[in-house]
Amino acid sequence: MASRNSSLFVFTHDVRGDRRNARGQAGVMASPTYCRSLALGQQYSTLGSQPILCSSIPGLVPKQLRFCRNYIEIMPSVAEGVKLGIQECQHQFRGRRWNCTTIKNNLAIFGPVLDKATRESAFVHAIASAGVAYAVTRSCAEGTSTMCGCDSHHKGPPGEGWKWGGCSEDAEFGVLVSREFADARENRPDARSAMNRHNNEAGRMTILENMHLRCKCHGLSGSCEVKTCWWAQPDFRMLGDYLKDKYDSASEMVVEKHRESRGWVETLRAKFAFFKHPTERDLVYYEGSPNFCEPNPETGSFGTRDRVCNVSSHGIEGCDLLCCGRGHNTRTEKRKEKCHCVFHWCCYVSCQECTRIYDVHTCK
Repeated sequence: MASRNSSLFVFTHDVRGDRRNARGQAGVMASPTYCRSLALGQQYSTLGSQPILCSSIPGLVPKQLRFCRNYIEIMPSVAEGVKLGIQECQHQFRGRRWNCTTIKNNLAIFGPVLDKATRESAFVHAIASAGVAYAVTRSCAEGTSTMCGCDSHHKGPPGEGWKWGGCSEDAEFGVLVSREFADARENRPDARSAMNRHNNEAGRMTILENMHLRCKCHGLSGSCEVKTCWWAQPDFRMLGDYLKDKYDSASEMVVEKHRESRGWVETLRAKFAFFKHPTERDLVYYEGSPNFCEPNPETGSFGTRDRVCNVSSHGIEGCDLLCCGRGHNTRTEKRKEKCHCVFHWCCYVSCQECTRIYDVHTCK
């Protein structure tokens, strides 16, 4: 049986993780013991281009399987949303000791990292849930599904100098899909399910709270005599930045057990009463993270040896912190780049090719 703590979505993926942080460690965490993660594996990387057989998707719980069969036409968007979350995770953590590395050909694409109730698990659940809501919302607005479309609920009287137009994105529908599909796994009365549900919802809330008007001007010579506006999602990068800030300020919790009619139920309580109590928008966790300095198959750490570091930075991406005090090596690289580019009327650009030398610093 798979570990239950690392679950969120089970699909397949074709996102390539950053493997520069390890030498020959690609298969370290490929144990089938860690088989339930927010994953999209190789055989479903073409979900959008061929028929989906829900029963062939590994790891779906019964409620997710029913969802897949009932709403099969939006499943490619669900898969795309998970991939979007993974890519954003790898961007946000690109300079940290744990850089959201994924493992090929393994259903648990992050290995055992998500088995612990850490800050990293909190972020991954939040960004993936947000990714699903985001991708489904965008797909509906683009008209790729017959079961959803534009949002007509938020339209009211026109604003000053503009009128409603275009296709407002129905983020509430996308959030509903993400909630129904992702939270289907988190139905146990234990602390980990409570944590996952909370962080899933925190990720989705970032979309609803950052919806904004997007406008287009109409008129002669680019004038803005007429302006139409519609309700739109923010850029996903902005959502990633926001959730990364929530990761840095995540609230540590403690587990409490209560006796109820259905048996023992675990809930979460803020560990430090003198800190602000976490809201539904904050990320929560209750287990400490490993330092990720050395390879450890039990924790899912690949270590930081051979990782590129920034010698001039004093932050986490700097050679002192990223290399965990082991020091770093320096080598020179020659790179060919375009240079001395000239714009020619009309209409092309010509460039020369220059060779430049860079210093590259990697952790010992």
